[in-house]
Amino acid sequence: MSITVIDGCTVVTMDADRTEHDVGHMVIDGSRIRSVSPGPYVPTREEVQIVNGAGCVLTPGLVNTHHHLYQWATRGYAVDATLFEWLTALYPVWGNIDEQIVGQAAAAGIGKLALSGCTTVMDHHYVFPRDGGDVLGAEIAAAGDIGVRFFATRGSMDLGRSDGGLPPDHVVESIDEILQATSAAIDTHHDASPGALVRVGVAPCSPFSVTTDLLREAAALARDRGVRLHTHLAETLDEDDYCREHFRLAPLDYMESVGWLGDDVWFAHGIHFDDRAIQTLARTGTGVAHCPSSNARLGAGVCRTSDLLAAGAPVGLGVDGAASNEATSLLEEARHALLFARAVGGPTALGVRQALEAATIGGARLLGWEDQIGSLEPGKQADLCLWRMDTLAHAGIADPVAGLVLGSPPPLDLAMVAGRPVVRDGHLSRADEHLLAQGAAHASARVSVPVLSG
Repeated sequence: MSITVIDGCTVVTMDADRTEHDVGHMVIDGSRIRSVSPGPYVPTREEVQIVNGAGCVLTPGLVNTHHHLYQWATRGYAVDATLFEWLTALYPVWGNIDEQIVGQAAAAGIGKLALSGCTTVMDHHYVFPRDGGDVLGAEIAAAGDIGVRFFATRGSMDLGRSDGGLPPDHVVESIDEILQATSAAIDTHHDASPGALVRVGVAPCSPFSVTTDLLREAAALARDRGVRLHTHLAETLDEDDYCREHFRLAPLDYMESVGWLGDDVWFAHGIHFDDRAIQTLARTGTGVAHCPSSNARLGAGVCRTSDLLAAGAPVGLGVDGAASNEATSLLEEARHALLFARAVGGPTALGVRQALEAATIGGARLLGWEDQIGSLEPGKQADLCLWRMDTLAHAGIADPVAGLVLGSPPPLDLAMVAGRPVVRDGHLSRADEHLLAQGAAHASARVSVPVLSG
């Protein structure tokens, strides 16, 4: 097992005390962090590899908590549409995906995420065409090729248009098919061990694309298998209207009625939660994946991030699907989370360190992985980012964390997952970016429908 020392950098640990060192170093032993200390590294007789961190800031690797990687093949569609209009336009397109398209789209999307400092990628995949092959396996394989840690959720839809749902009938499955396939995905891919690189969760799509019976059965399956639950919730006012019309309940009340609250559950978006709902989320430990760029792109609104954090609800960040956030940069989500919170709540609504916290240890908490990732602490996995802060864009800035969150994205000198480089000198270490781009173009072309206007 090799020993690596990252030396002479500013260290932002995100540990329980939020310790920071103006100049510090970290020792990595194999896949894990051995020590994090102030001051320069003092050489010993031990043979080590030194990474010069001068002029850099060292942070935990960023953790993405909501995404749809297959959508990398359908970026730029329905660019001026509301959520429901956007979904109505894109569901028929997504019905054309298959294992190859998803593999190519996922590889490109994960590669781009890694270049933005994301070392843990979560994906919510819920479109399974009957002749599409093993699309979930394809994205898990893509994550392995890039080298990131991966949280795959086996999504589902069983409420087609003919039954009052939004998706077309040819992309929905029966409850029995869904439960069998989800259980098989857990058997095949889920790794509950401390050093796991792949974990699996259960993720019916949304209240307007799944039945009440599926939500109940999915919750029972997840808890029986000891995995986590995820879905979209409270993203738009249209969804609120749908829940009140069909269930006579607000969205969170509806999810509570089917057993979907608890510290093993996190919801994507959570924009339209009222005060009572926020208190319920906090009381039950139910998390929210805040996706500010996608929310803005679709005009859905601004999540009440400050109120959620003040109440004690878990909050992480997500880039969301690449068809509703073509930039797909997790570091940019931290910046947008801060700016949007302050735009509606004033200059103290969200701090720069709170934004970075949501992108690191907050996201790890949502995924139930905070014991292994999300902070730089002895014994944890060596998932980290080393950002260069001495170039024209950031040199001389008084607070490097402010520079990281408020400034333009700095060059990424190094990103590691389990002590192995994923990014070096701003480029992927384990994949050819040109080939990924070619694959993405091929996937987009194979979807083979004309680009749709808004």
